[in-house]
Amino acid sequence: MSGHPPPSALSIAADVRRGATTAGALIEETLAAIARVDPSINSFTDVTAARARTEARAVDARRAAGAPLPPLAGVPYAVKNLFDVAGLTTLAGAKVNADHPAAAADATLVARMRNAGAVLVGALNMDEFAYGFTTENSHYGVTRNPHDPTRIAGGSSGGTGAAVAARLVPLALGSDTNGSIRVPSSLCGVWGLKPTFGRLSRRGTFPFVASLDHVGPVAASLPDLAACYDALQGPDVDDDACAQRPVEPVSGAMQRGVADLRIARLSGYFDAHLTPPAAVAVDTVCAALGVTRSVDLGDAAAIGRAAAFVVTASEGGALHLPALRTRRADMEPLSRERFVAGAILPVAWYVKAQRARAWYRARMRTVFADADVLIAAATPCPATPVGAEWLELAGARVPLRPSLGLLTQPISCIGLPVVAAPVAQPGALPVGVQIIAAPWREDLCFRVAAALAAGGVAVAPLPAFHA
Repeated sequence: MSGHPPPSALSIAADVRRGATTAGALIEETLAAIARVDPSINSFTDVTAARARTEARAVDARRAAGAPLPPLAGVPYAVKNLFDVAGLTTLAGAKVNADHPAAAADATLVARMRNAGAVLVGALNMDEFAYGFTTENSHYGVTRNPHDPTRIAGGSSGGTGAAVAARLVPLALGSDTNGSIRVPSSLCGVWGLKPTFGRLSRRGTFPFVASLDHVGPVAASLPDLAACYDALQGPDVDDDACAQRPVEPVSGAMQRGVADLRIARLSGYFDAHLTPPAAVAVDTVCAALGVTRSVDLGDAAAIGRAAAFVVTASEGGALHLPALRTRRADMEPLSRERFVAGAILPVAWYVKAQRARAWYRARMRTVFADADVLIAAATPCPATPVGAEWLELAGARVPLRPSLGLLTQPISCIGLPVVAAPVAQPGALPVGVQIIAAPWREDLCFRVAAALAAGGVAVAPLPAFHA
């Protein structure tokens, strides 16, 4: 382990650009760090060393030829193992996928990262088929929290959060259906982005719930998160859900400040489901931003979460019904019965759930008429011990795994953009806060995040296990 924080993605690209180092040297350092540190946290399921060296050589050859370098030149990154990587089997955390043929081509976002000069070093662990919040994968092992390996990294993008928190890579890609980027970002103390539904292409990713699936980046610094997001943007005619909107860079927006923004705290449901550390995180953020106004959605958030539960179970169950019929014993014990339950839900329930989502979306439009940005905790608590089944919350004993999504699920249910900001508390595990805006206003999320980062309120702490 080094005695100082590893460089950011943007500083790496700047060093490669000016010749202070080479992409090849950086990748060798990264591969060595993965070999040294990852056995303690189990974030990687595949290390793509040969591809990484080839991509690094291409970056160095381009510089040697005097050609301009793209924005993320030489930056190592990794992807959740539900992204297609040419030549690699797309596991999606599942044993039943292991005998599938290798992907013939890269997912759209993997291709965009390559075009931006980034170098892929591997695929990352996750909950099977993205149905979970803990990444306690029965097939590929538990991903552990770099801040305390006896605790979970969160999920389902647990490998994504842990690899970035451990500084094995400065950037990684994950997916978020009900909170799967924001939960591990919160528990691992890193920055995460769940963009507006349809903002980033999902082509070449293994699906979970077509109505709810999002993809996005995780990073150890906010400028890196913004730069990665900007590199990923753009329409994709091969993804029906990817809206045909122009690219809207956010890196420049972060310089604009927040004085003109109407920021409110989500109260009621969102304050009722907090342990003291999570409440402190929200209080700290709101105090730093001078937030005095709160918004209580009443029953709307709970209705939205209930709708998301039904939609998730129904679509997920239908998708995996063939595997449930033929290979049920090979599926994840923590989720297969939920898939079975979802497969037999009455169609009328699904229709009602979609109607409830529409009602909830309309309710939120009225909220955003009077507020630009909303603040809420990302998880009810910091990282919990591996194997824990229950959580003490609001004076009740509740099941841990579904409860980790209490605060994220109502937000992704209607596709709102969110930056998850890490709030480090001295002597304690990190816990994140959601910065939420109206659809297509990622720029507002990043402006508020930048204010928190500039004030030292939101920062990704360096964990005990780091490269």
